[in-house]
Amino acid sequence: MSTSSAPEPRLIPPAGPQRTLAAAQLVSAVGDGAYYTCSALYFTHVVGMSATALGLGLAVAWALGSLAGVPLGHLADRRGPRRTAVALALATAVVVAAFLMIRSYAPFLVAVCLYATTQSGLTAARQALVGALVPPARRTALLAHLQSTLNGGLAVGAAIGGIALAVGTRAAFLGAFAVTALGFLAGALILLRLPEVPPAPAQSGTGPRLAVLRDRRYAAVALVNAVLLLRMPLLSLVIPLWIADRAPGIGWLGSALFVLNTVAVLVFQVRAARGVTGLASAARAVRSAGVVLLASCAVFGLSALDVPVWAVAALLVAASVLQVIGEMRQSAGSWQISFDLAPPERIGQYQGFFGTGVAVARTLGPLLLTTLLLDGGLAGWLVLGGLFLAAGHAMGPVVRWAERDRGHPAPTAPPRPGAAVGTSAAVGVAATEAP
Repeated sequence: MSTSSAPEPRLIPPAGPQRTLAAAQLVSAVGDGAYYTCSALYFTHVVGMSATALGLGLAVAWALGSLAGVPLGHLADRRGPRRTAVALALATAVVVAAFLMIRSYAPFLVAVCLYATTQSGLTAARQALVGALVPPARRTALLAHLQSTLNGGLAVGAAIGGIALAVGTRAAFLGAFAVTALGFLAGALILLRLPEVPPAPAQSGTGPRLAVLRDRRYAAVALVNAVLLLRMPLLSLVIPLWIADRAPGIGWLGSALFVLNTVAVLVFQVRAARGVTGLASAARAVRSAGVVLLASCAVFGLSALDVPVWAVAALLVAASVLQVIGEMRQSAGSWQISFDLAPPERIGQYQGFFGTGVAVARTLGPLLLTTLLLDGGLAGWLVLGGLFLAAGHAMGPVVRWAERDRGHPAPTAPPRPGAAVGTSAAVGVAATEAP
């Protein structure tokens, strides 16, 4: 039997730049997992901040970070995505290391704003690296691998953070922050193993430098995607509060559902992205995601009815399974769309703009969803599900509008001069889907 018929690896991308990108993602995600697990309790219980002050600082930080994504993505386009990604990973490591010395609110606010800024820019630069090193038709498959790797790294980092939480000492928390800083430092060093990617050729004429800010069609696509990203705070915030209010005896289930989501994405994201290879298939994936997310919200809402505790638990598990299926389909479709509609010479700034949807979900999602769902019960869940359904079905027409009259067919766009597309193809990038 020909070796060409061997099945595609599901968890490990092919050797070469793809695997190097995954390795950098993994070590950085381990650091992120440790940080996200420990940071809130460290700053409130050890440093002594109020929860309100912490929340305000994080909201300000991610708002600034979302604004930084476009100019830093533009920097990646103009200076080269590899060197920009390495510089931002190193900067993130330095910022996290500064947390080890923070004792008051003002330095915390500065540091957390810098952290959000470097994180947003690093995401855009990494996406530009994917755009430069991987053929267009194969990017979504690699991004599915990277998302799977991200979840695996977050799980490992969360376990490290859990140890720090269990110990509960200042030294234990600082040790977790040290792991975060080392993770980003290691990620920067791993990215240096990638081939150098030259800057995108400068555009002729006098067009705007940050062209994405005037691209209304791409903005419309990003807005629709941002609505779908309101799913993000569900398992991390809303469901634990929902359980605490309606079935406090099974409070442990909130953490279990989060783990279920993480493991499902780790194992099945690559499979969920299979077949998403162009704008049409991506729009279908997002549309199906809207349907599944509606079903998930309806089942979540049923747990508000007067049913036994075991039934509440069963409904929450079933709804979480539907939620992660919708999440994986929506992720796969949105990744493909965000690349295919971006001019090849401006992938960094366009990815930076598309990534602002995550910051919007992190900033506005908690307030909107806690108000709608915790107070609205089943009706609130159905409203949210209807919103997901409408956004999923709107993506196809909006994408077709954005694709109209574009000067380049993104799936066959030429690579940047000197980019290692030939190398990527030679090592067998999976043909079929970021974070």
